[in-house]
Amino acid sequence: MSQPKNPSKPLTHLNEQGEAHMVDVSQKVATVREAIAEGLIKMSLTTLEQIEQGNSPKGDVLGTARLAGIMAAKQTASLIPLCHPLPLSQVQVTIEAQRSLPGYRIQALVRTKAETGVEMEALTAVSVAALTLYDMAKALEKSMSIQTVRLLQKTGGKSGDYQANP
Repeated sequence: MSQPKNPSKPLTHLNEQGEAHMVDVSQKVATVREAIAEGLIKMSLTTLEQIEQGNSPKGDVLGTARLAGIMAAKQTASLIPLCHPLPLSQVQVTIEAQRSLPGYRIQALVRTKAETGVEMEALTAVSVAALTLYDMAKALEKSMSIQTVRLLQKTGGKSGDYQANP
C-alpha cells in the first residue's frame, strides 16, 4: 500500500513505508467534537406498520435497535482497527418512521471532548442500530435493505467543520 498521489494530503493512517499505523494524537489539544450520521432501512409498508403497532415476534424493535446503536458507539475502537478509544460525553440515537421510504431513518449524534473526532462512533452507531432493527424484524420481512449510511456533519478538530450536501 502506498501514499496517495496527492502528497499535500497524505493518508494519516499510513506511515512512510505505506504500512497502517495508529495516528499519534498526544500533541493535539482536547476540544469538544461532535458528529452526526444517518442511515436508512427500507422495508415494505406492511412491515413498517407491524413494527409501529408493536407486532414483531421479537418484541421492542426500535428500543432494542436504539440501545444497540448506543452500545456500538462505545465499542467502536474495539470494532474498527486503528480507532482511538474515546471518552464519549453523549450518544443519542433516534429512529424515525418514514412512510414515504417506507422504512426508518436512523440518526446518531455523538459528542466528546478529546484529541480526535467521533465520526466513526456516529457511523458505527447508525450501522449497528440498522443491523439490529433488521435482526429484530427479519421474521416479518427478510428483504429489508440498509441504505445510505453517511456522515451528515461534524464539528471541531484540526480539519474544521463538515456539512454533507442534502
